[in-house]
Amino acid sequence: MTKNVYTVGQVNAYIKNMFAQDFMMNRIYVKGEISNCKYHTSGHIYFTLKDEKGALNGVLFAGNRKGLAFSMKNGDHVVVLGSISVYERDGKYQLYAKEIILDGAGLLYQRFEALKRELEEMGMFAPEYKQPIPRYIQTLGIVTASTGAAIRDIQTISRRRNPYIQTILYPALVQGDGAAASIVNGIHALEQLGVDVIIVGRGGGSMEDLWAFNEEIVARAVFECSVPIISAVGHETDTTIVDYVADLRAATPSAAAELAVYDVRQLQEQLLSVRLELNRRISEKVERCQEKAAQFEKRLNLLSPVNQLNEKRQITADFEEKLRTRMEQQLLLKKHQLELVAKQLESFSPIKKLSQGYAFVADEKGENVHDVNVLKFGDTLNIHMLNGKVKAQVRDIQTYSRVTEQQGKGLLEK
Repeated sequence: MTKNVYTVGQVNAYIKNMFAQDFMMNRIYVKGEISNCKYHTSGHIYFTLKDEKGALNGVLFAGNRKGLAFSMKNGDHVVVLGSISVYERDGKYQLYAKEIILDGAGLLYQRFEALKRELEEMGMFAPEYKQPIPRYIQTLGIVTASTGAAIRDIQTISRRRNPYIQTILYPALVQGDGAAASIVNGIHALEQLGVDVIIVGRGGGSMEDLWAFNEEIVARAVFECSVPIISAVGHETDTTIVDYVADLRAATPSAAAELAVYDVRQLQEQLLSVRLELNRRISEKVERCQEKAAQFEKRLNLLSPVNQLNEKRQITADFEEKLRTRMEQQLLLKKHQLELVAKQLESFSPIKKLSQGYAFVADEKGENVHDVNVLKFGDTLNIHMLNGKVKAQVRDIQTYSRVTEQQGKGLLEK
């Protein structure tokens, strides 16, 4: 009986450890045909990878499903990136997949992803390095094949949108050996000519057909070019390294022409609209200025010496008229008052009394004698009448009983 006896679990664990220590088994590409493909409710995909000489069980866990860009099914020829390890419970080894791509494009796709990651880490895709595309250009450079739909579409749309710009074509190889170098030469040549924008692209095709635009030398030429570059490679679903590096990506060559060349008709319509708006604003400004000028003219007229003199004259004339009116009113009032006083004076006038038959009696001194008691026999009196004076001598004195002043007035009135 042997001394060293191991359990099944220990053997499986030992074998698993051997796989874990094998660097090649930790990251390996395996290609083959898919069979027994099953999508589990948990999201895991179980499959068998086979070829004419053998079969290998595999699993793609749900967490790695993002690495699957297609719907995998039986019969697909694929390349699987993953690691080989032992499932201890069953004592079976299997392929734990991380990425699965269709065979044929597999190696190219691997190179594409590797270069993409490298350039991205270098910052060549960063938006801060993207140059703005000029809105109005005069010269358009094009790097593409001299024949094909791409150049025809670009030239047709460019002429339709703006027949006044100049298009310069660099006829480059866009497929096969020497294509990458030809594209680089075209970018450098158009940059030296000083064009405003460069379109780099071609029509659609397979990944192999478009591979020149995935070369590092082309990507670096696009990144280092001082002229803004628009990439227009393939159809809308096609993506190349140049698309990431270019200053702007267009879905198609036609779309690139529309992005690069402004529509002169639209510009003319905008200019017409701006002109009309400018004329309207100028008219409004002129009207406002005319109104202000009229207001300033009125103010200037009001402030002019002649107008000031006329205004002062008018004010003086108004005051003069008011003064004349007040004076006339005062004169009329005084005249009326004078007439009243005159009538009162007239009532006391000696002449009026004399004209009524009364006389004014005075002594020799000329003083009025109005009381007989102050007279004595023989006194000389001067009696003034309306038309003369009589000198008389007192011969007789008679006194009456005392009368009131009111009665005296009555006697005089009689």
